[in-house]
Amino acid sequence: MKNHKLNARLGDIMGQITQRGTVAIADLALGLNVSEETIRRDAKILEERGDILKLHGSLTLPHQLGEAPYDRRLRQNADAKRLIAKEAVKLVEDGDTMILDTGTTTSIFAQELRAKRGLTVVTNSSDIARTLATVNGNRVYMAGGELKADNGAAFGPTAVDFLSRFKVRHAFISIGAIHPVHGPMDQALEEATLAFMALTRADNRVVLTDSSKFNKPSLVKVCDFADINVVVCDATPPADLQKVFTAAGIRVLVAEDPNSGMVMV
Repeated sequence: MKNHKLNARLGDIMGQITQRGTVAIADLALGLNVSEETIRRDAKILEERGDILKLHGSLTLPHQLGEAPYDRRLRQNADAKRLIAKEAVKLVEDGDTMILDTGTTTSIFAQELRAKRGLTVVTNSSDIARTLATVNGNRVYMAGGELKADNGAAFGPTAVDFLSRFKVRHAFISIGAIHPVHGPMDQALEEATLAFMALTRADNRVVLTDSSKFNKPSLVKVCDFADINVVVCDATPPADLQKVFTAAGIRVLVAEDPNSGMVMV
């Protein structure tokens, strides 16, 4: 009976990590109604098998220490990203102009934008271009250059120069991390460079980020907090991050789960 419970719990832990990418030990303990010490003992078993890696206070899959492949990232925190997209689309009116950079959250956001009409969209993402180019009288401009195999997006000087030619109402970017000291960040220099250019070409500069990115550093700084004026997220930011947002005059929109009537955390 004891082994049966252990195996079931190990399966539950692996299921959570596979679905969410990196999961805090405290969150696993709360979700499985066991102590954090129990999770740590279980994690030792899984780590010895080579199934997971232990980080500081959390567990992850071995292949997710670097940035995960695009399709896997698209599944991570998918419910939160969908809520963010539904909240962000409220900022858009029919006929608006915008730049969207490549990212899993912006790709989901593009799906929500199919409810709008007559949009002019500039993007470096072939996925976003395909989603919006053939519906509702939209015009889509696709940045050129070599497409990356991982996400089908164009980067480099040609793509950045292409974006620099436009002036739009909105820029929506996704990021890899957002830290109260280091600011919005990403894993790759080319992605950060293009995202920054997108922000400089818009009147309304919006970061779409799920709460798993809060208070985490990444490799490359995207911009200063002063370069954005809206953050759309799925949970109330931690106090230190909220303090920075307030000081910078950033409007924070927290998406709500319509099934619960409560802020999703």
